[in-house]
Amino acid sequence: MGASQSVFSEEELQDYQELTYFTKKEILHVFKIFRDLSPRDVDRDRNVKLNEDLVMSLPELKMNPFKDRIVRVFSSEEGCLTFEDFLDMMSVFSEKAPKEIKAQYAFKIYDFDGDDEISRDDLKKMVLRLCPSQKDTELKKQEVDRLVGEILKEADLDNDDRLSFSEFQHVISKAPEFESSFRIRL
Repeated sequence: MGASQSVFSEEELQDYQELTYFTKKEILHVFKIFRDLSPRDVDRDRNVKLNEDLVMSLPELKMNPFKDRIVRVFSSEEGCLTFEDFLDMMSVFSEKAPKEIKAQYAFKIYDFDGDDEISRDDLKKMVLRLCPSQKDTELKKQEVDRLVGEILKEADLDNDDRLSFSEFQHVISKAPEFESSFRIRL
């Protein structure tokens, strides 16, 4: 860990601390996790952009059905993450990040087409990822449509067949497990 200390100046660590929900020690730990994804590349260039496949191989993301969406939402350059992107992602998923910040990013992750609303199509994609097809348990199109309809019936307060961010926040406010499920422990 001592070697990581010299990677960043005191000023950089201070800046990262102000921009995240991490202490200096936690920032160095996040850097170690980032470095461990590709030690040779990171040692060569601290500002390296790691391929999204490397990031998705993290044990904390590997089994997440939304891992590709998570990485894309936090990527400042399509398909790659810099350390700062990675630090931002880990900060949002930290226990210290406020529920409102987590909700903003969760909304972006579930908004597959990026149109600032969660549409019926976005919800279908979400359901299919949460209930992946297996030979004997494949969800039929009608079941998916019915499930999406039930979600909209419950959450779409203005009946426009889509969820706005405020409607999404309203749903999240009723889900006490949201914060604990939207977390990566260091």
